[in-house]
Amino acid sequence: MFLIVWREFILVWTVEEYLHYLKGKGFQFEEDAIGFIYFGKHYTNASNELINTAIELTLKAQKNFDGSFYMSLLETFMSNEIITRQQALKFIKENELIAI
Repeated sequence: MFLIVWREFILVWTVEEYLHYLKGKGFQFEEDAIGFIYFGKHYTNASNELINTAIELTLKAQKNFDGSFYMSLLETFMSNEIITRQQALKFIKENELIAI
């Protein structure tokens, strides 16, 4: 008898893929915003998953891309040792940082 365990895999897009996806949804990013996104990624050394989550939450909270909000969010995640989207969403809800 064999027991097969299926794991749920979550596809994590690269930042470039996620920005392309958002462009297809109608979000337009200026070159300076894209530069800022990548600066934040390198500055915090955050994963694609966390960068994409920070972009998503920034757009939801600000209705457009706000670089300072994005950086603040990333730094908050990193200082609280948050590494996954699920942890980030839980942290945001528990601390009532953004109404999502």
